[in-house]
Amino acid sequence: MLVFTLAFDLLRRHGGRLLKLALICTTLGSLSGCAGQLSMLDPAGPAAHSIARLWWVMLIGSTAIFALVMLLLALAWRPARAGATEAAAERTWIMGLGLAFPVAVLLVLLGYGLWLGERLLPRAGPDVARVAAVARQWSWTFSYDEAPGRTTDGVLHIPAGRPVDVAITTRDVIHSFWVPRLAGKLDAIPGHVNVLRIEADTPGSYAGLSAEFSGHGYEDHSFTVIAHAPDDWQAFLEDGQ
Repeated sequence: MLVFTLAFDLLRRHGGRLLKLALICTTLGSLSGCAGQLSMLDPAGPAAHSIARLWWVMLIGSTAIFALVMLLLALAWRPARAGATEAAAERTWIMGLGLAFPVAVLLVLLGYGLWLGERLLPRAGPDVARVAAVARQWSWTFSYDEAPGRTTDGVLHIPAGRPVDVAITTRDVIHSFWVPRLAGKLDAIPGHVNVLRIEADTPGSYAGLSAEFSGHGYEDHSFTVIAHAPDDWQAFLEDGQ
């Protein structure tokens, strides 16, 4: 009981400073993972840009709710206003601030997430390249619709600036196909094919991995995506170079 009393007294006297400190720590912790080959906050393609935007929107929404909760906790220790009735105070705190604000923010986040998810679905188009990814313990094999019979192990080649549909499956257990800078992740399931739309804005090399615990050794179950400029992509299709 003494611990709770001391904690509430600390919040009452220094609530504003503690709130600022919490926000600063949250922001710094978030920004610390914004770069790198496996960072989804360093997007290099349309799908990854959309996912990164959703992450930031959710962070802002959750921070707003957290800030309100901390503010209400600090205000709870202020003396009641003269003439204010208990029923009116309860309506303001519980209905207005405790329910209406969080529900409104969460509904906005839900609506935005559903709208964005709909846009990420793979749809047929004249410029879509198609490849296949087959997982097994512990490697990936890739094949290409535009180059029948061509396969590569551990390296997926794609054209830069074009949408690519990856048909994902596995020969053994469940794995997960993930290239954080290009798109979200999708499971590889035995006997089933899942299709993921990825795209790279510019030519380059992008790290991928299996983000699924599928037995000892999964931590090394990685691969590389190489996005080619148009001439290089055509050369790859013709002679594999």
